[in-house]
Amino acid sequence: MSLPGGASMSTEQLQQRYIGTGNADLTKYEWLTNQHRDTYASHVGHYDQLSYFGVAQNQSIGRVRLQMIEKMIQPCGKPPQKEGNH
Repeated sequence: MSLPGGASMSTEQLQQRYIGTGNADLTKYEWLTNQHRDTYASHVGHYDQLSYFGVAQNQSIGRVRLQMIEKMIQPCGKPPQKEGNH
């Protein structure tokens, strides 16, 4: 990735700037959670997509927006237990 003016960005700079870029220590659950949150945030931010989902679900746009925002809390369900915490 490059900055305006042609300067390039290192991976470390990208990870500091954008939370969802991940790293080698990221678990599958964390990666999926980031993907789902990014997707819901994109849908909430685009009125046309909200309108489409509202028509498809026969619900108001405000209700669809609220449901997606609520799903962003734990989009993939509860996190799995770590091996050391039984």
